[in-house]
Amino acid sequence: MKLLPSLALIAGISMALSNIPQAIKIFGRKSAKDISVVSVLIILFGSIIWFTYGISIKNIAIIASNGIGVLSISCVLIGWVLYK
Repeated sequence: MKLLPSLALIAGISMALSNIPQAIKIFGRKSAKDISVVSVLIILFGSIIWFTYGISIKNIAIIASNGIGVLSISCVLIGWVLYK
């Protein structure tokens, strides 16, 4: 793999993991009162579209980063449902 695609994969995974601290905070304090569910749903929708696109073109970087993104933002959404 060349340098730029490798950096793009690292950036994509880093961005996908950016939701984990929010999920940890929600579950830790058992409150999601400050979360904008509309924003969460928009991010989830976009990640699902990109994940599906990655599968259709068989691009592992898009699949991996957005697959992780779907999982991490889903954790935030689950926390919102449980602790809103």
